[in-house]
Amino acid sequence: MSEIKIFRVKGEIKKPNWQTGFQKEIRALRKEDAIDHVYKEIGSKHKAKRFQIKILKVEEIKPEEVTDSTVKKLTVGEEESVK
Repeated sequence: MSEIKIFRVKGEIKKPNWQTGFQKEIRALRKEDAIDHVYKEIGSKHKAKRFQIKILKVEEIKPEEVTDSTVKKLTVGEEESVK
């Protein structure tokens, strides 16, 4: 069975009248899955097409480095259930 990893994805959204940066922490099996999840989530929330979303950096992080409370709760809960 594969282990779920945590990825921090940084990027920017460039629309004709609006531009902003973002940072998301995503739980996924592979780096490609995390990138695809970010495209889907950002596109859905901000009505941005994939070509308007630019991924600048994807890095795998340790559970101790997580800042997103939802991801942290899911990760901590998973670790406690294994013990």
